[in-house]
Amino acid sequence: MLYLLLSIVVIFILSSAIRILNEYERGVIFRLGRLIGSKGPGLILLIPIVDKMVKVSLRLETRDVPPQDVITKDNVSVQVNAVIYFRVMNPSDAVVKIENYTFATLQFAQTTLRSVLGQVELDDLLASRDTINQQLQAIIDKHTDPWGIKVANVEIKHVDLPQEMRRAWAKQSEAERERRAKITHAEGEYQASIKLAEAAKVIAKEPIALQLRYLQTLNEVAVENNSTVIFPIPIDLLTPFMNKPAALPEGKDTDKS
Repeated sequence: MLYLLLSIVVIFILSSAIRILNEYERGVIFRLGRLIGSKGPGLILLIPIVDKMVKVSLRLETRDVPPQDVITKDNVSVQVNAVIYFRVMNPSDAVVKIENYTFATLQFAQTTLRSVLGQVELDDLLASRDTINQQLQAIIDKHTDPWGIKVANVEIKHVDLPQEMRRAWAKQSEAERERRAKITHAEGEYQASIKLAEAAKVIAKEPIALQLRYLQTLNEVAVENNSTVIFPIPIDLLTPFMNKPAALPEGKDTDKS
């Protein structure tokens, strides 16, 4: 019976004294309530009852920042959410200096998101996200550094615009596309007019070129079998026939005389 009791005590002591930590984990050791440092990874030996260990993960954590109602600098109300990437760089500071470093980091990210986006206009928020992300990352990382937390990146995920603002942006985009279409059409007409003017100069030097172009057009139109082509006959071809009948009576009168 005594050996069984001793065996149970030994097993309890060993289970309390031996800890195994993974490569991405560190153990913050407290001895009689005093911090003695962090250990790991691998096998960790603790003094039962005297030592207490708090396990901390060093892996990069990804957390969603809940949607925040923000009023931009140009007085537009939007809803913005983001994602933050951070990791523990100093396990002892993350345990001793802050009660819950994950919760504290997320709360500070929310307040920073509202304050920073309140200083920019809506156009900059939509067009310059990279600059805003870098600004958010620098501010949050500066305030979480004393906690042993490194903020790797902050990314704005989605900007939810009001319905009336969406309609206004749609009208603006449509007007911009129409403007570009009209400019493109005008440039095409201008370039075509230049080429037509050059062609007119060539035809003016060689009038027969106009007849060749006329026949070529008829050939292109006649490709369609179900088409009826009506084309005028040049007046130049009819001029000899129009003049000939007028000359005949004069000839007859001269013969009679």
